[in-house]
Amino acid sequence: MIRLKNEQEIDGIRRSCHALADLFRAVIPQIRPGMTTKAIDDLVVGYIKKIGGKPAWYREDFPGAACISVNDEVIHGVPSKHTVVRDGDLVSLDIGIDLDGYISDSTHTVMVGNVRPEYRRLVQATRESLAAGIAACKAGNRIKDIALAVSGVAHDTYGFGVVYDYCGHGVGLDVHEDPSVPNVWNGGANPRIQAGMVLAIEPMINVGTADVVLDEATGWTVLTADGSWSCHEEHTVAVFSDHTEILTDCPGLPAWA
Repeated sequence: MIRLKNEQEIDGIRRSCHALADLFRAVIPQIRPGMTTKAIDDLVVGYIKKIGGKPAWYREDFPGAACISVNDEVIHGVPSKHTVVRDGDLVSLDIGIDLDGYISDSTHTVMVGNVRPEYRRLVQATRESLAAGIAACKAGNRIKDIALAVSGVAHDTYGFGVVYDYCGHGVGLDVHEDPSVPNVWNGGANPRIQAGMVLAIEPMINVGTADVVLDEATGWTVLTADGSWSCHEEHTVAVFSDHTEILTDCPGLPAWA
């Protein structure tokens, strides 16, 4: 069931989303080669506690406050003291905050140091596909329009693989809500986009194949099937009758992020 949010609920979700944008602005500049993903997660935990929130992923028993996915890890990377960030890596931070019961959800991929041109191109394509998906997310359109916009940029223009096994979703009062928001259109439920929807739109784009596999060692981390590198970008948006607001908009990030 799709839960349309009222003005009070959107205000609460907006506060959580703005706090999350502030978190990214505080944490991303601190990410450097030599850090472990556990150390990055500790920064996230500390920030969320400081503002009186809770890590949203704890609701689903994920073993970290942030999903930190490196290179060929697509999503749900488990923070570890054994995983060290290196120069040239792509590090995706997927973070949610539970602030007074309101959930925010956003992802940014950080380019650490001297990233190769083909991977910078991947990040550019992913960010452009997210922007296209958000532009298609307006009252009166359908969920299909978001998927076609994302894949139209990432696959049709850039030639990258668009992950189809995982997708965006409703969010705001819980971590995952209806409807599903795919990045590739293969049919299925196609509800009309309505005022009051709050959606997490999140392209997951691979250099190579769109196919993914689950890392059995962690039971969480999703990897590209061919070992190619991946990028993940995400915003939470609220739909109004006459516009769509990017609640997790995060201006002011350093250019290298």
